[in-house]
Amino acid sequence: MALSRTERCLVLLLRLLSRACLALLALLPPPRAGPARAAPRAVPPPRRALLLLPARRLAELLRARQVACVEVVEAYVERIKEVNPLINAVVKDRFEEALQEARQVDKLLSEGPGDDCLEEKFPLLGVPITVKEAFSLYGMPNTSGLVNRRNVIATSDATVVSRLKQAGAIPLGVTNCSELCMWYESSNRVYGRTNNPYDLQRIVGGSSGGEGSVLAAACSVVGVGSDIGGSIRMPAFFNGVFGHKPTTGVVPNDGQFPNAHGVRTSYLCTGPMCRYAEDLEPVLRVMAGPGVSKLKLNEKVSLEKIKFHCMDHDGGSIFVSPVDKEILQAQKKEAQRFTDLLGDHGKPVWPLWELMKWLVGMSSHTLPAIALGLTEKLVNLNLSGKAKLVSMGKSLQEEMEALLGPDGVLLYPSHPTVAPKHHSPICMPFNFAYTAIFNVLGLPVTQCPLGLGSEGLPLGIQLVAASYNDHLTLAVARYLEKAFGGWVLPGEV
Repeated sequence: MALSRTERCLVLLLRLLSRACLALLALLPPPRAGPARAAPRAVPPPRRALLLLPARRLAELLRARQVACVEVVEAYVERIKEVNPLINAVVKDRFEEALQEARQVDKLLSEGPGDDCLEEKFPLLGVPITVKEAFSLYGMPNTSGLVNRRNVIATSDATVVSRLKQAGAIPLGVTNCSELCMWYESSNRVYGRTNNPYDLQRIVGGSSGGEGSVLAAACSVVGVGSDIGGSIRMPAFFNGVFGHKPTTGVVPNDGQFPNAHGVRTSYLCTGPMCRYAEDLEPVLRVMAGPGVSKLKLNEKVSLEKIKFHCMDHDGGSIFVSPVDKEILQAQKKEAQRFTDLLGDHGKPVWPLWELMKWLVGMSSHTLPAIALGLTEKLVNLNLSGKAKLVSMGKSLQEEMEALLGPDGVLLYPSHPTVAPKHHSPICMPFNFAYTAIFNVLGLPVTQCPLGLGSEGLPLGIQLVAASYNDHLTLAVARYLEKAFGGWVLPGEV
């Protein structure tokens, strides 16, 4: 993206400011160590076998009455209570309501119709899920990490949440996100910071970071995420799970805050996040509703006939980190195998003034949200430059559609580095370019885990196809799960 001299100066200024802040934090003395044992590096692995089953398998066992729904929900509630104090992913639970719904499922199964009828009507019957707090879930908070919305309680369900509930899924609670879903570290002034299950000193990504964390920690099996610049795929990558950004316009975005307006409506996508690749397609079908007819999910995919394309990096930039060698090595192995909303519910906010307040600890907003607000102000001052960028995006989209065609899949890094330590993303704020480019292009993308690297942190890759060819990336993800092992238990390395 071509930046003006003024914009480049602002970016460099923000990076220098952020690094100075981090340097000051590093000079602070660590808290005194008490007699208690050292804090754990990662969450402990789950002990219950029920927590290690895909959603599809869970639904099969429930319909066959081989396990009680109450038992399944109780296992997940117990797991959340065990590890959530470490990861801070679930910011508000609905355990009592979930257990009541589980009892209703058990009652239905004890006196209801046959298995085939139930599978068609309730494909996710009894499956525990979690929902990004930015989506409306009746009776749950809907703040998106904004202090001025801390008393907002949802009075209805977002469209995708309603569809999942109608399919029989049982929400356990809502999960953390970045302030206004504007950053790739999930931290805000309402709920605090969410931690990575593989290393509690690392980020979970954003803005659907709570979902990535809760799935990786085996506290949920299916999650609801949204993606306007990589907000499904970055958390899925950092936490070693699967995430799918559907083709633009297939899954409704209604019922989330903030929602997109203007040109951003073509960038925002709602999609599934799952621990297991086999669950992506059935959850996508439910989320899309009638929109699923635009896809080709019933077509059989022959991996031998797919044309694979591979890119190691985006060409390099002073604003983006170089791609880690381990990520490139994992990708090569695989290739061988084949703003303004800051003032909502309050007075209008001036980003520059908020930056001054932040420097003296008086702002209720996070630094990334303020910085992005400043960037928005600058971009809107240069309307001709903004129009040029939109035109460039359309031209690139046409080129990519022609390259990929009906049978092509692009292999592309999910992020240039493995999960960084807390606060460090502010030093390289444009690393999200590896995911955001596909929001601009509107293409379907599946983030696929590729095991753990030398530091015990997840590796992964993006699988990209032409519009409405989601079935190709989902099929390749299922294959890679078998080849590379998919999600890896945290706490065992």
